[in-house]
Amino acid sequence: MNTLTNMIVHRALPSPSELRAMIPLSPEASAAKERRDREIGAILSGQDPRLLLIIGPCSADREDAVLDYIRRLAPLAEQVKGKMLIIPRIYTNKPRTTGDGYKGLASQPDPTKRPDIEKGLISTRRLHVQAVNETGLTCADEMLYPGNDPYFADVLSYVAVGARSVENQQHRLVASGMGVPVGMKNPTSGDLSVMLNSITAAQHPHIFSYREYEVETRGNLLAHAILRGFVDSTGRSMPNYHYEDLMGLYDLYQSRGLKNMACIVDANHANSGKQPLQQIRIVNEVLHARRHSGEIRELVKGFMVESYLEDGAQKIGEGIYGKSITDPCLGWEKSRDLILEIADQL
Repeated sequence: MNTLTNMIVHRALPSPSELRAMIPLSPEASAAKERRDREIGAILSGQDPRLLLIIGPCSADREDAVLDYIRRLAPLAEQVKGKMLIIPRIYTNKPRTTGDGYKGLASQPDPTKRPDIEKGLISTRRLHVQAVNETGLTCADEMLYPGNDPYFADVLSYVAVGARSVENQQHRLVASGMGVPVGMKNPTSGDLSVMLNSITAAQHPHIFSYREYEVETRGNLLAHAILRGFVDSTGRSMPNYHYEDLMGLYDLYQSRGLKNMACIVDANHANSGKQPLQQIRIVNEVLHARRHSGEIRELVKGFMVESYLEDGAQKIGEGIYGKSITDPCLGWEKSRDLILEIADQL
């Protein structure tokens, strides 16, 4: 019985086990995920000197264009695998500052129509499964709705907790039970203590209520930091990827005694002021800092870049294939050149 009098119950959704049976992962893809999970863990724990590059569209707005992007990325990932491990972004959940607007494939599989959660879950799983089945590349997604994790836990290799969710208790507790690395972004205020508190919580075991069960987690020692810039009191975008910022985070990590010190630098969002071309300069600046500081080299384990088939962004309904309908992205040619440039510098 619905006790929320201002809520209309539409229908029951398929269970995670039903959706996994409907769209299964092949044995070969499962083996690829296990291998990539080990490699990603080794990089974040400092056992593997390679870098991570989490790259792809701001939002996975349509399955065909996202798969086209990942098919192009796969041979490039193979080419640079000695220097870095590439994790495609398939971001199917979009947090909205005011609650309005396109909420991502998982909620709204057709951006021009009203949300359809059942179709969205099916589209999201189908896209992630097809990507790894075809290319062997397991992908990253954002955990906006913690209750959705069982639908995709067998196929994801990386999860991010966004700037608006990082202080939320349920996100922190669910992250502590995940079997893959979880990156905690600094909040939009830029308060690094909030991010570090989230990492601390995620690295610890917990007992809590989850999907109508009492559960116990062991703690996720691969929970780590993502620096994405912040917004000051006047609404201006402020970066936090400079040398001094990274050294400050290094010192904070050391003072906290957290396991597996690691930071991913998000080159877009407030770090670039959502100017996607700036991502190239930002990545190069951080690479320079890594070359000149052993501490920063120990801390920074990779980058996050927003990239799609076409440069820039479009409005919903324009229908330009492979062009973002949320934040503007680097186009494919510039993204390819950036990947090769990073590899040349490592």
